[in-house]
Amino acid sequence: MVRGRRGVHREVFEEIRKSGLIRVRVDGETHLLEDVPPLAPKKNHTIEAVVDRLVIREGVELRLGESLDLALKLGSGLSTVLVQDKGSTKEDRWNETIYSTAMACVECNASFEEIEPRTFSFNSPYGACDDCDGLGVVGDEADICATCNGARLRSEALAVTIAGLPIHKLTSMPLDESILWFRKVESSLSALHKAVASPITREVIRRLEFLIQVGVPYLTLHRQADTLSGGELQRVRLATSIGSGLVGVCYVLDEPSIGLHPADHDRLLDCLRELQTQGNTVVVVEHDEATMRAADFLVDIGPQAGKDGGKIISQGTPSEVMQDGDSLTGKYLKGTLRVTEPGTRRKAKRGHELVIKNVTTHNLKNVTATFPLGLLIGVSGVSGSGKSSLVNDTLYPALAKKLGLVVNRPGPFRGLTGGTLIDKLIPIDQTAIGRSARSCPATYSGALDEIRKLFAATKESKTRGFSASRFSFNSAAGRCELCKGHGVEKIEMNFLSDLHVPCTRCGGKRFNRQTLQVRFKDANVADVLGMSIDQAAGFFENVSKLSRLLKSLQDVGLGYLHLGQSSTTLSGGEAQRIKLGTELARTSTGKTLYLLDEPTTGLHFADVQRLANVLQRLVEAGNTVLVIEHNFDLLAACDWMIDLGPTGGKEGGQILAEGTPEQIAALSGNATGRYLRQSLAERVISD
Repeated sequence: MVRGRRGVHREVFEEIRKSGLIRVRVDGETHLLEDVPPLAPKKNHTIEAVVDRLVIREGVELRLGESLDLALKLGSGLSTVLVQDKGSTKEDRWNETIYSTAMACVECNASFEEIEPRTFSFNSPYGACDDCDGLGVVGDEADICATCNGARLRSEALAVTIAGLPIHKLTSMPLDESILWFRKVESSLSALHKAVASPITREVIRRLEFLIQVGVPYLTLHRQADTLSGGELQRVRLATSIGSGLVGVCYVLDEPSIGLHPADHDRLLDCLRELQTQGNTVVVVEHDEATMRAADFLVDIGPQAGKDGGKIISQGTPSEVMQDGDSLTGKYLKGTLRVTEPGTRRKAKRGHELVIKNVTTHNLKNVTATFPLGLLIGVSGVSGSGKSSLVNDTLYPALAKKLGLVVNRPGPFRGLTGGTLIDKLIPIDQTAIGRSARSCPATYSGALDEIRKLFAATKESKTRGFSASRFSFNSAAGRCELCKGHGVEKIEMNFLSDLHVPCTRCGGKRFNRQTLQVRFKDANVADVLGMSIDQAAGFFENVSKLSRLLKSLQDVGLGYLHLGQSSTTLSGGEAQRIKLGTELARTSTGKTLYLLDEPTTGLHFADVQRLANVLQRLVEAGNTVLVIEHNFDLLAACDWMIDLGPTGGKEGGQILAEGTPEQIAALSGNATGRYLRQSLAERVISD
């Protein structure tokens, strides 16, 4: 009740007496209250109320608990326990321990806040590391926070362990490992601890099971959301929905099979079926054949894209759609139509190859991969097997550095040979084609540059003194200054999302009145940008540069897009095909390496055929095309394949096979080979 304070402390002794206690310990000596010697007022004293003295034996727990409660109450959270040492030769040998309910050191008084759930959240100021604000990295280069070592939590949170493991070590485990850890910990708990922990561990295990069930066992709990693919993010949300136990809900999923190997499809379909059997309706927008065949009801929309689409062509069971002669989808499902591959495969030339050695990026197991040049190469494997780690995170930046490009540091590898055989490196991914709403297919592809030259060359432009820059969204002279060339005005809504409406001055045309008065073949620049690529191809058929570019965009299946369509409205697959069509229109060196990551995303069977034709044209020109892919129609069209696995996460990262699609298909026990064998057999039957 007093720790090292001067005084005679009569009020303390009186408080002890009122509590019904009769003994005190003063400066280490125990006395009856009436026998306490006078205290020297100028010396420091320590006064402790003796709450109880007892022998530890069976049945004493209740009394011990009540005594400890009283001690902590009198001591404001501090109590001293003295236990006689029976092993000592001296009967007065006692072991003394101070216990505290305050989050503070009893010696130095250093304190911390009460441990609660938010202590372990890096999104909360109560849990986040003070130096990196819970990001795990600091500075413009982001290398790792020295205070938390990338764990993102403050030291108090990292000091708490369960079974010797701090929370950041647990969340860095793959899901299939962490679920085993939780089960092991739960089984090892005492009856008392299990009563507290079981409801929590049961809920955690249940959620982990759902995540594993939807096909992402290789993910870690601390994985940043912005590093997940669209398909991975959607499957994480799907696992949340399955675990909610809701009924009478309509779930709408947009291509949940993105990024999934067919070996993982069955688990995804089982999850969707489980949602349906719980009493819900599941609507899936999908191009995947297995998903369409598994549906109870199929709706086919077409017949083409853009203005030539928008009609329900067929609906019913998959079998009924297959029998509908008007359904293009039905013909592919029935096998009447097939995505075809070349009759003969190109052969690799000895010594004409790119080799990256001893790669250990992420889960890769010291692999050495050989990429024969001048071929269409497919990299396959189940989700999380290491495809992106090999190609995107290691091969691309390693080769880019050799070519003098500024890129991120490649993952760890031992060596790269054959780089001198490549003089140009073109990655074609699904990132947006522009950051501004003013960016569009016409600006990215360079079509607008040629269009501006045409308008600047007209008699009207020369009379008015207009140059090509006048017909640019970015030109203050030519654009509508009210909307700054965006074509829309933003209305800020309190408590709601901002509202965008057509510009009241230009009516959404994006240019000012004087610019719109200039016409080429009776169309102003806004009219041209409002044309679809198909329409523009006919309009500019006699303009060679524009005609070649627009034909390339048609070849990749984008004829339905408008030239001036805002890039923010394009899907990832459309953005990727705009990049591919733009590259296709350029003059090839014959020594270019094209890298594509799942280019079939969002593509119908017929679009996959168009894509395959375009890629074959690039290879025919002497270039090399490397695709990371799960679509077996496109993989069957490859000249060479590299298959990784056998599973995802730490159990993956190995090259299982290299060779032609037929050689991969002949392998027993290979997941890719099994589905490829089926795909090739169906083509033979169809032929």
